[in-house]
This record gives sequence, C-alpha cells and structure tokens, in this order.
Amino acid sequence: MIAPRYQEMPSASILVATSEDGKVRVKVIAGEALGVKAAIETRTPILYQHFSLQSGATIIQPVPADYRVFAYSLSGTGFYGDGEACRQIGAQQMIVFQNDGDSVTLTTGDEPLEVLLLGGVPLKEPVVHYGPLVMNTEDEIRQAVIDAGRMGAITH
Repeated sequence: MIAPRYQEMPSASILVATSEDGKVRVKVIAGEALGVKAAIETRTPILYQHFSLQSGATIIQPVPADYRVFAYSLSGTGFYGDGEACRQIGAQQMIVFQNDGDSVTLTTGDEPLEVLLLGGVPLKEPVVHYGPLVMNTEDEIRQAVIDAGRMGAITH
C-alpha cells in the first residue's frame, strides 16, 4: 500500500561485468555480481542477473543465505550446483536451488550457456489475486477494484 514508483533503465545503462579469465560475462540487472552492483534500486533486496558462460567456464556466484534462488537456462546445457547437489539442466529449463549455502555454482560443458539467475527473500505473505491485481486480503482486492475505477479512462 505504497505509492507506485517507476525507474527508466535503458539497456545501455545496465552494468556488465566480466570474469578475470574472460569466460563469464554477466548483465547485473539487480543485485551484485563479479564486483559490480546494479544501477537500479529495488524496493526489496533481489538478484536478477543474465550470465553468459563460454564453454569450459565456471562461476561461483555469492547469494545471501536467506534468499530463495532459481536459474532459468535460455540456451545451452549447464551444470547447476556442486558435489552431490549438481544437476545438469538443458535449454529452457529451470532449477530451484535449496537454501543450503551462500553461493550458487554454474558450469558449462562443451557449449556456451546463457542463464538467468534470480532470487530474493521470500515475503511469506498471503497472496490474493483478481485479474492483474495482487494483494494480501480479499478486502484489499475489493478496495483495489474500487480504486482502479477512479483512475479515469485512456483517451486517444
């Protein structure tokens, strides 16, 4: 129940970091990776990073222990996690990491890997939705519907 806020962030303003060996490149949309902190401000702490790994690359990305983290593979096949927890994931697949550490390991095989890494602290709040509206209670949804009617109309 706070005032809406908007940040314009053109693609050219998204910070990019590269590993020392040059095999890993990351667009830091939110959070921090390879020593680069994102330019955008988020209401709650999150990470949103687009990693590009060349074949044979590995990155160990620190994540706060209280974050819930998942990775979505855009292209390529990679290995997510390490040791017994390591899983191979193909393109257009997702893996949710368990809350058992303070980092996430991404490794490529013989081909490059493009992967989104996202995470944040679970809000642990009730969720009620109605169409595009999302609130915590049915009373808040009813009020949001009333408020939406007060926003006026779009004219040409």
